[in-house]
Amino acid sequence: MAAEGNLAGHGPTAGEYIGHHLKHLQSHEQTGIVDFSVFNVDSLFWSILLGVVGLFFMWRVAKGVTAGVPGRTQAAVELLLEMVDNQAKSIIHNATSRKFVGPLALTVFVWIFLMNSMDFLPVDLIPRIWEAIYGAAGHDPHHAYMRVVPTADLSTTLGLSCGVLLVCIYYNIKIKGLGGWVHELFAAPFGDKWFLYPFNFAMQIIEFLAKTVSHGMRLFGNMYAGELLFMLIALMGGVGFASGTGIAMWIGHILAGTAWAIFHILIVALQAFIFMMLTLVYVGQAHDAH
Repeated sequence: MAAEGNLAGHGPTAGEYIGHHLKHLQSHEQTGIVDFSVFNVDSLFWSILLGVVGLFFMWRVAKGVTAGVPGRTQAAVELLLEMVDNQAKSIIHNATSRKFVGPLALTVFVWIFLMNSMDFLPVDLIPRIWEAIYGAAGHDPHHAYMRVVPTADLSTTLGLSCGVLLVCIYYNIKIKGLGGWVHELFAAPFGDKWFLYPFNFAMQIIEFLAKTVSHGMRLFGNMYAGELLFMLIALMGGVGFASGTGIAMWIGHILAGTAWAIFHILIVALQAFIFMMLTLVYVGQAHDAH
């Protein structure tokens, strides 16, 4: 855990434990509150790995599709495909656009679901493995940082929402033409009057920014809170054994962890679904003329 607690000759405090688990493995030391030259290597690694795993899984299912009675995996994927396709049809009425947006929505759902699901792993499992590898390489294992839930990283969720923003801009230009979209930026929502152009443009920019930020912040906030609560539950067992009330606290830890994990299954799927639905809604809005 954190070096301070160990230097003092005792285990980490609750604050040191949580602080250690909330620190990212970064490309280099961050020099300020905002430093765009720093990359959260752990978030990049796990998000890319899970994206590849999701693509490989879907490819394997598609390759093994049969015309007869489907197996459980094929049936589950077919239900997922039907759900996404129905949602896409209800929001985006342009059949040509759905050929791209439908698979995009499916990819978003599966990818975010897998990233969210990393929260079900034991809190200390992968960080402990990483500490052992880091220490074996001759480094201080107490400074081996590793966060495994990419969606609990604001840079990941805002990156996803910015990607959706770029798709929306693309369809605004494709459907309305560059000139038509630029005209809409200045003519809506208050009307096509020259003296209203500055207010229209300001409102359009605010709308794009608000949708993008809220899109990413909603997912981040829910997953960060879930990750933090799992850490607090994990502390129950350790605190109990340290204070001499080990059995009671350990039982409480098991009960609370099980209850929260069951409830978190809903959160993991729901947040992936909400992000996918908002992606469809925002892209659908790009097809509408004001």
